[in-house]
Amino acid sequence: MSMSDQLLVLNKDSDTMSVIDADSGETETVVETAFNPHEIEVTPDGEKAYITCSLGGSLLVFDTETWERTAEIEHEEFDFPHGLAIRESAGELWLASTYSSRVYVIDIETDEIVDHIPTHQDKSHMVALTPDEERAFVANIGSENVTAIDCDERRLIADPRVGEEPEGIEVHPEAGLLVANQEDGMLSVLDPETLEQTSRALLGETPIRVVPSPDGRHVLVPNRESNDVSLIDTEHVRDGDRQPWEIARIPVGIWPGGTVFSPDGERAFVANNKTNDVSVIDCEDWTELERYETELHPDGIAYLPR
Repeated sequence: MSMSDQLLVLNKDSDTMSVIDADSGETETVVETAFNPHEIEVTPDGEKAYITCSLGGSLLVFDTETWERTAEIEHEEFDFPHGLAIRESAGELWLASTYSSRVYVIDIETDEIVDHIPTHQDKSHMVALTPDEERAFVANIGSENVTAIDCDERRLIADPRVGEEPEGIEVHPEAGLLVANQEDGMLSVLDPETLEQTSRALLGETPIRVVPSPDGRHVLVPNRESNDVSLIDTEHVRDGDRQPWEIARIPVGIWPGGTVFSPDGERAFVANNKTNDVSVIDCEDWTELERYETELHPDGIAYLPR
């Protein structure tokens, strides 16, 4: 019997991960984590899941077949370890440690820290990689900028300014570097090569993530305090120019956070921190279909194809 695809949902206030059948919404198992799990990343082969336990100061590694904890990675400078990105070409996991303003590089074969890079900025919270995996970008909530890093040389390139309290960050293959700024409710769009700002777009209230659809045409941005998700068309033409632009807001639960698409792009899933559920969004008409129940304060989310 083949398993259904699974949603992996981190419950920050239960210190658990809900493993949910992506089709039925049934919770298949609940996995104990360490204190305050925030973000999750699954390896490209689907065999390992990495979870940052932010207030617990640790990075946990789980086997996705058995859900056994296979490693717990710690470092004296981990201070609210948070955002994760996998650099597949180099077999690396990149982790942003918020309050120590460092980026850690972890070997995903051995689960050992191989390097760490100070950003010299304030509250380095989320990390994203260019499609060619040659540059990393780190959103610095406290210093209103992003740090660009040369991945091979582990060298800081620049710290271009964006908006107020940047958090959500992603490098879109066509649209460029997209940054969601919590405090001013704007999307900053930068050229990932030149680091020049190319445009801005209005979002909802307190936008915190930037998540592209598998085909790249759309981007979802959960707005924490307006309880909705901004739908961005990356090919919108405005005043004769093509630029990412908000074309709709999708109402979801209270305090939406972690967001993920199914690989076929037909559905998206948004973890609602304060209604303790996950909104299922139909990506044809961009409406909420239903909600899956979780434990307390669901946020980080990943999709595990089976």
